[in-house]
Order: sequence, then structure tokens, then C-alpha cells
Amino acid sequence: MPTLVNALLEPKTRRKPRIGLVAGGLGTYWPQFPGLLPQLQESAAYVSQRFQQMDAEVTDVGFISDAHEGAAAAEKLRQADCDLIVLFLTTYLTSSMVLPIAQRSHAPVLVIDLQPTEKMDHASFDTGAWLAYCGQCPVPEVGNVFRRAGIPFRSVSGYLRQEPAWERISRWISAAHVRAALRHARHGLMGHLYPGMLDVSTDLTLLPATFGSHVEVLEFDDLRVRADTVSEREVAERMALARELFTIDESVADDDFAWGARVSVALDRLVDDFELDTLAYYHRGLDGEQHERLGAGMILGASLLTARGVPATGEFELRTTLAQLATQVIGAGGSFCEIQALNFVDGVVEMGHDGPAHLAVSSRDPLLRGLGVYHGKRGWGVSVEFDVQHGPVTLLGLGQEADGSLTFIASEGEVVHGPLLEIGNTTSRVDFRRDPGEWVDEWSATGVGHHWSLSVGHRAADYQAAASLLGIGYRHV
Repeated sequence: MPTLVNALLEPKTRRKPRIGLVAGGLGTYWPQFPGLLPQLQESAAYVSQRFQQMDAEVTDVGFISDAHEGAAAAEKLRQADCDLIVLFLTTYLTSSMVLPIAQRSHAPVLVIDLQPTEKMDHASFDTGAWLAYCGQCPVPEVGNVFRRAGIPFRSVSGYLRQEPAWERISRWISAAHVRAALRHARHGLMGHLYPGMLDVSTDLTLLPATFGSHVEVLEFDDLRVRADTVSEREVAERMALARELFTIDESVADDDFAWGARVSVALDRLVDDFELDTLAYYHRGLDGEQHERLGAGMILGASLLTARGVPATGEFELRTTLAQLATQVIGAGGSFCEIQALNFVDGVVEMGHDGPAHLAVSSRDPLLRGLGVYHGKRGWGVSVEFDVQHGPVTLLGLGQEADGSLTFIASEGEVVHGPLLEIGNTTSRVDFRRDPGEWVDEWSATGVGHHWSLSVGHRAADYQAAASLLGIGYRHV
């Protein structure tokens, strides 16, 4: 299913994360050991090459040998507006050389120390050869000074061509993708809060204050006027696209299908006009008037947007669209989700949601089903039904603390085979390898709220790293 989705739907393009790279060592050594600096510069060139191959914009400011050069590098990196700065400690250096980089750049910092090979050749090494393996020596010093300066410390230690070390480094690059996306995101919020859902309510100042992102407050009339201008040809084209992506159940009424297609085209225009990265919406309406029909006709278009990488989620769930955006930009998809039931015989938690779904994570062709009523919501129309790909998954929710601060909350499990509801919902059976009731108790105690993003793969370590770069809390169940 992901291949077909990518072929038919143009993915959303975003600003790549900006990675700053600087290597360094203590210049006092260079005249003492003439062969040392060229060796370290060769290692720095290899590291730079590896970073240039990653899906990011890399600003490499070169090699520093003293505090003056460190300050100059700090200014260049400040101007580069980095999402992450990587300090490569090639040998011993003083903390005074790198502290300005962390202080003045206003970006999170990752320290890496990658010695040339797995181990030294003790029999043949002199002092100069040993110093090329001494990048670990200043790591505790830098960690101490960062802590005293109130700067979060992160590090990866290993050797130059050690792939597990590069996998750990790549995790921080994935985290930088999340930071870049949330720093520059424009979140659409359309309609009003689902009555009584206090957990969903979000202070609109909180997101720009925490991440630097923007919340665009929209009216359903912004969608209505765009739906009025959609042509019959565009409706037919959108219905044809849906037939390629979905299995159309016999319960789907032609008029409801056409209306969903019209709203889908209007949603695309809305997202383009306001340059949105996410959209959260809800509108109750009454007696079949147009706003109620718009609210009920969102699911097809919102699912197509979500598949393109623009999470579009019902029930006014602004924070969950952020979680979906975070899981989306690291390539893990992310479908809107809540607990549906527990199966104590099979030991699984059944979870999913009616409404928009992430087509790219479906285990089979998604089904478009006609509904006479949405549970707990006004209106009628078409809804999406499928099972998430079987295998490892990670839940990511965005909780809020009593002091107002935000927290990433994650849990890893596995989607397994078994019977599913056929009521127009996305549904998955998730095995957390523990009593499902105990899992629900611990998950609920985190303050996660009753919606989250269900993403493919075991990615909790990536989300923990992203929380670190974003400067927010992290909890794991």
C-alpha cells in the first residue's frame, strides 16, 4: 500500500533539518607531533562525508584548534540557524574551545568522539599515535562544563567506521527532523472543541512558545467557500483517485462519495492557501445544515492529506496532529488512535479510530465504508477502515503537565493478526507483551490524553532523542 500511495499522492515537502558540524583538537599538539593534525583532519573529512550523505542541510565550519577559532565557528553556526550542532572531538581539547559554540548558537549540541579504529596497537604506538585515540578524554570535561552552564549534554562514543555508532548518530539526525518540522510548522485549527473533551483543549500560545511554530485559527466557512468553487470535473477526478486507493464498499452512497470528494478538493486548497503542515478540526452542526455536512464529509480528504504527510485529524486534536507530524517526518507514518477495547484472552489492546487514517501504514487496501451515523458525532457519509501493518509499532502522544509544559509519551508494541471490527474504523490489535489492563493503567497514568499517533517500527529511542532536542519531557511505558 505505501508504494501505491506514494505513486498517486504528491508528498508534502518541508525544510530539511540544518546540521552544523565542527571538528577540533588542541593546537598545542600540532608542532609537537607533526603527523597528528593531518590524521585528525582525515578523520574529520570522513565524518563530514558521512553527514553530507544524510537527508539534511550540513554546514561544516571546519577544524578548530583554539578558543579563538571556537568563537569564530560559533558565530558561523549561529548564522546557519541549525537544528542540531555536532561537535567532533578528534583528540583532547579544552572545554573553553567548545562552550561558546553551545552558548551562542542557540541550538542543541551533540558531542561525538570516534577514534580511528577499534583499538590501539600498543606495541607500536608513540604519544602522537595515542593522541589520535584520545577523543574520549575531554568528553567528561565537556559534559561537566555543559551541566554547570545549564546546557543539555548528549554524546556518542565509538570508532570511525563503527556502524552501531553511526546508527546512534542517525537517531539524532531523525530527532533533528522532528525539531525542524515542529519549529517551522503551521498548524491549522478549524471549528471548535468537541464538547466536554477537556484533555484535548490546548492553549494556543503554548505551541509557539515551546517550539516556535504557528497556529492558524480557521473557520469552517474558510472550507465552505472553497467547496463551493470545486467543479464537477474536479469531483469526478477525486472520486477516480479514491477508487485507485480504496476498495469501495457497497454501503457507500454515490452522493456521499461525491460530497466527500468535493470536500477533499476544498481541503487541499485550504491547506495550500494557508501553507498548513497539520490540520485539526471539529464542528457539530445541526439538522443537516452545510457546516454539519462539511464536518461529516472530511474523512476522505483528511485521510488523503495525512497520507501525503499533512496530518489532518478530527475532534479538534491539535496536540495529536503534532505527534503525527513528528512520527511522519521520520518516516514512521502515524495514524490517529485511541483505545477501543481489551482482549484478555489474546492479551491485546484493540485501538484505532473512526475518521481520518494514514493510508501509507495500512496492511491492505483500505476500505471506504458508508456510515449512517458517526459514533458520538453528527452527520453521515463515508469513513475509512483498515488494519495497520502487522509488526512492531510505537505509540507517540503529546501530554501536558500541571505546569503547562509538554511531554512526549511513547510505548512500543506489535500489531498482531486477529478479528477486527467492521464499522468504518481503523483498528489494530496491539500486543505489549503484558496484561492489557495493566498496560492501560500505566499508559493512562502518564497524562497522555485519549488520542495519540500509532507509528510503524520500534522508534521510541528516536522520539526520546527528539524530546531532548525540543527541550520537552519524555516518558516511556
